[in-house]
Amino acid sequence: MASAKESGYRKNFSLIVTFIGLISVLFILSLFLAFNFSKKKIEGDFVSAKTNVLEESIRPYNDFFLNKIPEISYYNGYLDSATAAKFVDTILLKYPFVKRVVFFDAEVRNARYEENGLNVGNFSVGMKNVYQFGTYIPADSVKIFGPNSVVTNTTLENFNELALKLYTFVHKLDTTRTPSQEDLFSNFSNIKPNRIDYFNIPRFEDLKIYKQMITDKLPTEPIYQQDMLSFELDPLKIKIKNNRPLLYQSVRIEPVTYDPLETSSEYVTGEITLGGPFSAYKLYFISAKSFIKKEIFNYFLPIAALILIFYGLLLLVAFLIYRNLNVNHKMFKLQYDFITNLTHEFKTPVSVIKIAGNNIKSAATISEREQKLYGKILDEEADKLNGLMNKLLAFTQIENKAIKLNADRVDIVEFIESTIDTHQLKHPDFKLSYEVTDFTHFTTDPVLLGSLFDNLVENAYKYSPPHQKQLHITARLIKDRIVLRFKDSGIGIPASEMENIFKKFYRVQNQYNQSGSVGLGLAFCKELVNFMKGEITVRSVVNKGTEFKIVLPFVP
Repeated sequence: MASAKESGYRKNFSLIVTFIGLISVLFILSLFLAFNFSKKKIEGDFVSAKTNVLEESIRPYNDFFLNKIPEISYYNGYLDSATAAKFVDTILLKYPFVKRVVFFDAEVRNARYEENGLNVGNFSVGMKNVYQFGTYIPADSVKIFGPNSVVTNTTLENFNELALKLYTFVHKLDTTRTPSQEDLFSNFSNIKPNRIDYFNIPRFEDLKIYKQMITDKLPTEPIYQQDMLSFELDPLKIKIKNNRPLLYQSVRIEPVTYDPLETSSEYVTGEITLGGPFSAYKLYFISAKSFIKKEIFNYFLPIAALILIFYGLLLLVAFLIYRNLNVNHKMFKLQYDFITNLTHEFKTPVSVIKIAGNNIKSAATISEREQKLYGKILDEEADKLNGLMNKLLAFTQIENKAIKLNADRVDIVEFIESTIDTHQLKHPDFKLSYEVTDFTHFTTDPVLLGSLFDNLVENAYKYSPPHQKQLHITARLIKDRIVLRFKDSGIGIPASEMENIFKKFYRVQNQYNQSGSVGLGLAFCKELVNFMKGEITVRSVVNKGTEFKIVLPFVP
């Protein structure tokens, strides 16, 4: 049986070790794959997230270009220097990348402009006044052109470029259909490096008149106000919004031709062109590899934590399976031992009874002495069977609360002395002593108390070596509790067995317990004490002895 137990244990242990080994390999592999995934994810983000940083950074420019600049058309060409100054002030405050604004107070007419405009046939676009606004200009505005003054070549060139776009658009205009806003916006604006020029967009009716000015000489000479603003931009004043600070250590604006110095293997770099009027510049991204590694671990650690939790759950499942396998194995062993020992307990008296019966049956005559001998043998063996059956029945009844406590007043001294006399008569070599302190009587069930005493006394005798078979019983009243102690000088109980001795069918493996024990004695005592609303504990030292302590409620 021991070999089968070891074999089962080794088999269970090997299965669990194999299972743990497999999930450990999967755990390590999962961590490796998770780390590689995190690395590729962050490295991919370093490339793809540049677009998000660009979009966030140029969002103010998009608002300026798509929403603020078209507001010029709301004035229908009737901007003056004061109104333009207020309009420009809001732009300079809200959009720091706008460095300077030039306001052209212009007009469209049939008459020619000699030196300050564009003249194509009967169609002319010319400047009346030009004002400059900027962050570093002390006054609200500076007039840089007016009547009887000469405009600079650069200013005139900027104006004429957009005026030519206006002429080209009107010349090709199909007056039978209204042009789209996209066509109007693209043809009335001119985007150049670090500059945007914009004519206010005339009404469609005015565009038709412009078309007539180009194709025919009108009988009158109409004049239309056509304001233009030129915005000089500084890309270095764009506020960079690094929405991935844990990914990009540094983001800055550099010329497209910028040759970085950080080209060593210790750095990771990237770039993306700003586009539009800032197409000569780029966003330049740089991070140290150690910085990127931190972000990789920041992404990896939560995944690793989830994998670790899952791994821990699998280990817990493995432990529970292993424990249940061992419990089931132990339960099988206990049941097997119980049946074996119970069979042995029954087999001995039954065999004796059968032998005695056969002797009586086969004998021709039986003397009086033989009759008494066989009668005594049959009576004793029947008592053994009856006692064993009664113990099993009593254990089951107590465990299932099928009996009632029959309370009676017990003289403790008389009760202990009666127990000692009975067991000394049975075991003459057994030395029993007792001591009672602070009380003489209490109320309990004497039958159950007797069973408790008998089991503990028999247990002390059985597990004591020869010449050390002795037991000291003490009974003491402490407050409202009776404390009973049974102290022997036996072989003791190993610490590893202490948690199991009160379990049903469990037997401590030693030289005194190889056969003839069902494993119910101490379990029966435990159930008795619990039924009597008490507690039982044990202290033991191997080869020194064992002391059972029982605490029962005191009822006078």
